[in-house]
Amino acid sequence: MRRMPHLAPGLDRRQVLKGSLTLGAGLVIGLRLPRGARAQAPAGGEFVPNAFVRIAPDNSITVLSKHIEFGQGTYTGLATVLAEELDADWADVRVEAAPADVERYKNLFFGVQGTGGSTAMANSWEQMRRAGATARALLVAAAADEWGVATGEIDVANGIVSHRASGRSAHFGELVKKAATMEPPTEVELKDPATFTLIGRESLPRVDVPAKSRGTAQFTFDVDIPGMLTAVIARSPRFGGTVASFDAAKAKKVPGVVDVVAVPQGVAVLAKGFWAAKKGRSALEIEWDDSTAEKRGSAEIFAEYRVLLDQPGLSARADGDADAALAGAARQFSADYEFPFLAHAPMEPLDCVIQMSEDGCDVWAGSQLQTIDQGVVAGTLGIEPQKVRVHTLLGGGSFGRRATPNADVYGEAAAIVKATGGKYPVKLVWTREDDIRGGRYRPLFVHRLRAGLNEAGDIVAWSHRLVGQSIVKGTAFEGLIQNGIDATSVEGAQNLPYAISNLAVDLHTTDVGVPVLWWRSVGHTHTAYSTETFLDEVIHAAGKDPVAVRRQLLAEHPRHLAVLNLAAEKAAWGSPLPAGTARGVAVHESFSSFVAQVVEVTLADDGMPKVERVVCAVDCGIAINPDIIRAQMESGIGYGLGAALHNEIVVESGRVRESNFHNYKPLRIHEMPPVEVHIVESKEAPTGVGEPGVPPIAPAVANAMFALTGQRVHRLPFRNAIGKVADQA
Repeated sequence: MRRMPHLAPGLDRRQVLKGSLTLGAGLVIGLRLPRGARAQAPAGGEFVPNAFVRIAPDNSITVLSKHIEFGQGTYTGLATVLAEELDADWADVRVEAAPADVERYKNLFFGVQGTGGSTAMANSWEQMRRAGATARALLVAAAADEWGVATGEIDVANGIVSHRASGRSAHFGELVKKAATMEPPTEVELKDPATFTLIGRESLPRVDVPAKSRGTAQFTFDVDIPGMLTAVIARSPRFGGTVASFDAAKAKKVPGVVDVVAVPQGVAVLAKGFWAAKKGRSALEIEWDDSTAEKRGSAEIFAEYRVLLDQPGLSARADGDADAALAGAARQFSADYEFPFLAHAPMEPLDCVIQMSEDGCDVWAGSQLQTIDQGVVAGTLGIEPQKVRVHTLLGGGSFGRRATPNADVYGEAAAIVKATGGKYPVKLVWTREDDIRGGRYRPLFVHRLRAGLNEAGDIVAWSHRLVGQSIVKGTAFEGLIQNGIDATSVEGAQNLPYAISNLAVDLHTTDVGVPVLWWRSVGHTHTAYSTETFLDEVIHAAGKDPVAVRRQLLAEHPRHLAVLNLAAEKAAWGSPLPAGTARGVAVHESFSSFVAQVVEVTLADDGMPKVERVVCAVDCGIAINPDIIRAQMESGIGYGLGAALHNEIVVESGRVRESNFHNYKPLRIHEMPPVEVHIVESKEAPTGVGEPGVPPIAPAVANAMFALTGQRVHRLPFRNAIGKVADQA
């Protein structure tokens, strides 16, 4: 019998992914039981009507979440949707992570079990509603059978099933035994949104807050298994470097160090605790082979990319004839933009626990792509994927970092277990320095935008060229590349909503040895900035109002227009401001959600922008949890603002310069502005909120900076341009 851990108590690109799935059938994957089967009643007496909910005799309702909770509110959102159709008492609801099981728990937009792309609510909306409605129907059938009445005479509310005519009632728990014998319905009727009582409720308590507040919430670092060793890995300081030779003699003399093994990723030191492992790693003597390593730095990469800006790339969009329209324009404008590598820097660095057993292995981690993580561990250990039991724990942030197509941290942990013969459980820990210097960055990009105005000051031509690495090339997600165009590179540019007759977008995809990955809001992180600041530049050159022109150009896009109008109204756009204060605006669609932001900015003594106020309007379809939507907009604004002001990863001769929060500076609390979030009322299906708050904040601030200083910032972060801006203000 395996030992269990001792735990502390207590798209746009989405459209591409959808093409490989049959959503009509996929919505019920894992929902229905086999034909002729009854709802399950396990040994504990719980009622299990489908793969997403269990109801116990004590009235407790356990929702199984196929999506990880790393602070974005997924557990609460999914539970709200299911509990709404179940007519549950919210106080009875709790959430557990679903096991790794792609057939029952796959992301219906990805085809694998995983969380990302702000899809948790969108792909689960119908699925979780039907799961709740099915469970409710079985409880109603049980009560009707028990009381000898028609199901149509039964009411359900707040976890109580009742029959008004006879005065009978029962809590859910009293009906689970009977409900487990009933035949599940083949079809269920879903609620009219007008009757929702939980969905849309303001300040519905989050299900993960109590445990996090009490310190009993379980993260990977909390896992403690008897005999477990903590491991750290010495990796090449250059990407692509390998171990030529190493001497572990000094490392093995460090008290607490138990073992030192070579793994494909470097040299692993295992010890009885993290500090001993870290000291042992420092004592290693390693000679690195850099013959295949990336030796260029950021400066060289930028220089090579600038050359490509002068050459046509692969066409991603071609409306009309942009070149001819530019040539014939009364006025022409051009601007080049540069965006650095960015690290994700979640508060909890990467970690993973693996324990071998006679019948496979167990993995405890904040797994974001369970199917891929399970498969990589299985392949590394040479066992079948179903023998890898992934226990998804809470994650301390991710921003995309835990969703790696090659399951890097899990593959590393499995490699260590394999190298040590599986004789002890292993907890692999990345330090903060490992995380900042370990790769998987938002790609470095350069853009060139050109526009032409006619005599009336209207935009008649728009050309956008991008140069950068593909995130998905060579991965399981390579299907996102169509006709040579990586959708994640051009999203936000390719689908620019503004009514411009002659519009061209082209792309150069480069090969660089620096590992890259999706970063919170992915391609929109750079395309929103370049498009919204360049548009603002052209509008100002025409002597027009930024909001008024955007309204004209978005006339055929009512959802864009609605958030723009709401943000402008709530921010009192056009009203007088105190001296030394200016407004900026940006609007952007990402992950099928629409966000507009208006900021008020002053200049600090050092010339840096000080954001005094952010007014944000969001249309994300039906607002499942308004409080969480506001929190995610605030979070995205803080994350995006920190990157815009401070963040860059600088590679020098193939080595990363930054190492920790002292020189890769996240937004500090005194820099976080007051944020007002206004949610557009909608009847559309829910869309994402985890990422769409990020893209508009940087361009909105940059546009306000222009209003204050008359200078444009074409290279991020702001701190690299502030000296120039301040000198010329």
